[in-house]
Amino acid sequence: MKHSSETTRHRTRHRTRPRIRRPRRGSVFAATAVLTVTVAAAPVAVPGPPPAAPAPPVRAPALPANPAYGALAPCALIPGEGLQMTEGLPTGPGYAPSAGTVKALTLMIDFPDIKGRGTARKRYAEFFPQTSRWFKRSSYGRLKYRSTAPIKHWLRMPHSFRSYGIKRGSPFEPGYRRLVADIAKVAGPKVDFSRYDLVNVLVTPNAGPPAARAVLSVTYSGNQRAPVADGVPLANVSFVYSRQDDGSGTLSKTGYRVLPHENGHVFGLPDLYTRRGGESAGHWDIMSEDWGAGNDLLAWHKWKLGWLGAGQVDCVARPGITRRALRPLGRAGGTKLIFVPVSKYAGYAVEARTNEGNDEAVCKPGVLVSWVDTQVDSGRGPITVVDSTPGSGGCTDERNVHPGLSDAAFTPGETFTGGALGTGVRVRVTERDSRGDYRVEITRYASGGGRG
Repeated sequence: MKHSSETTRHRTRHRTRPRIRRPRRGSVFAATAVLTVTVAAAPVAVPGPPPAAPAPPVRAPALPANPAYGALAPCALIPGEGLQMTEGLPTGPGYAPSAGTVKALTLMIDFPDIKGRGTARKRYAEFFPQTSRWFKRSSYGRLKYRSTAPIKHWLRMPHSFRSYGIKRGSPFEPGYRRLVADIAKVAGPKVDFSRYDLVNVLVTPNAGPPAARAVLSVTYSGNQRAPVADGVPLANVSFVYSRQDDGSGTLSKTGYRVLPHENGHVFGLPDLYTRRGGESAGHWDIMSEDWGAGNDLLAWHKWKLGWLGAGQVDCVARPGITRRALRPLGRAGGTKLIFVPVSKYAGYAVEARTNEGNDEAVCKPGVLVSWVDTQVDSGRGPITVVDSTPGSGGCTDERNVHPGLSDAAFTPGETFTGGALGTGVRVRVTERDSRGDYRVEITRYASGGGRG
């Protein structure tokens, strides 16, 4: 479910912004196979041999540099302003650290009118150690996620569930503020909140409607005006409600994945879905779809979180032809991301995806091209995956995987051609080598017109 940030980043004024909520899960179950691109002019996928070589490159003006990123500065897109959350780099202050050892406090709560179903220990076991393992694989070991549950029983709230007024789309004020304050008060004698980077609240699953009908799970991130406990604001708190059970019999294997999604917000990641579901990024990122078969994060997100070294990102900021080998995201080492910026806010990300690591639903391995725009808000599709086969209907039979984008990757012999703001971009996949890496040829050249 969507995050909500009480204090909005990258601007001087502070005011509560409305949350953009995910569509009901029913609309995801019934998603059509045709991708509808919501931008004015979508990138164009051109399978087959590349078109004729462009005219001799015209030297483009230098892009604004983000000095903290050294040689990669032109590709470190700056944050958009006035947004709930942004894809820009670096992530603003107030969020939980996303690399190194991160300490998570996990509490299991119930209410006088809705008592805990099963034991609190079993509720905890629905999410751990699976969540910690997911982050270890996704980060290549750069994030050591340590969850602690010092209170082994249900933590009973002093007021009824109904009294907090929690519904789908509830703002932080006043219900969640009261609930967070009550959690701090009841847990206070046994918990030192200052020792932790984030808080997970696992609500008894019988509180609220089934997730298949209405998803209540929510995260409040970077909220420096949250209630204070042990001298620190409880600024990064994820709430998880009923189980994400789609009836496929995979709950024990996949149900935990709502928590990595919610924790993605406390690390500063926006939602990639829109009000229409996963039409922008499909199942290629857990911030887009967190139900069903396992998936990972896009390479851009891994760079944003500090999980890719400088040598694993290639910045194509000048005209010319660049040839590189991309190591699939599910494997350690190698180049993971090639980025082509077209402005200080937007550009094209290129990465390789296969059915490895956290990715379990990749039915067409290959090279993924996506458009990143740091001026698009969370929940409005800040990243758009380019479909190499628009209108194909996809290649997946998995539930809760956006079918139209399941075969979005480009394979050897296929070419993407697009561009924006006077910059043309061509990505040609030449081969998959003996090591399993994808070799690509990227051409950046001067062009006219807008993105398309």
